[in-house]
Amino acid sequence: MKKICFIVAMQAEADPLIGHFGLKSLGAVFSPAPCHVFQGIYKDLEITLVTNGKDDGTGLDYVGCEAATLTAQLAIAHYCPDLVVNAGTAGGFASKGACVGDVYLSHKYIVFHDRRVGVPGWDRMGKGYYPCIDSDSLARSGGFKQGICTTGSSLDMIAEDAVQMQQTGGEIKDMEAAAIAWVAQLHHTPLLCVKSITDLVGAEKPTASQFRENLNMATRRLGEACFKIVDEYWADDRL
Repeated sequence: MKKICFIVAMQAEADPLIGHFGLKSLGAVFSPAPCHVFQGIYKDLEITLVTNGKDDGTGLDYVGCEAATLTAQLAIAHYCPDLVVNAGTAGGFASKGACVGDVYLSHKYIVFHDRRVGVPGWDRMGKGYYPCIDSDSLARSGGFKQGICTTGSSLDMIAEDAVQMQQTGGEIKDMEAAAIAWVAQLHHTPLLCVKSITDLVGAEKPTASQFRENLNMATRRLGEACFKIVDEYWADDRL
């Protein structure tokens, strides 16, 4: 039986997938790690979805690279999936054609944009350049956009981040993809990132305001995209 593992930061991003695929909660399988596991069988696929879990102090979802790295390592090492899908929301660039609600698939490679290590060799290692699967056919058939995922530890960005994005060609800005990609590479596990745009870099409204206003719509579109990928492609042996 083929196995696919969704790694998702926030519960709001995960809920549409859990409902559609009929996944059941297994709880905090890796306690004391906070990540939460959901699992089920869908069209002869074993689907596992792992969220980062919530912070006890605030009740909020863990986001960012540390939580993503821990979740990815535990999930991939334990469940040994055939494919990892990092599904989530992200920022986009209107200057590069992004609109709020667009769904992007990872393309070429995945990088960090806030690791400034000014030493030859170490600078490239800091950026990462982690592999992802070829998403060309998925994008054409599913009507998705493609872009290079670039990851940092903050919701907003500073001028130095923009410089690194320019250097690496970053087009989708998030807080988890590169951390998950690093772990997937260590395990030699294929990775696809599916990102729905909640906010546009450089827009008049602050990033946090855009994120809150557009989260529900973006997570709905994220879910629809993941359903299409699994239903039409994974189950059809095209991945």
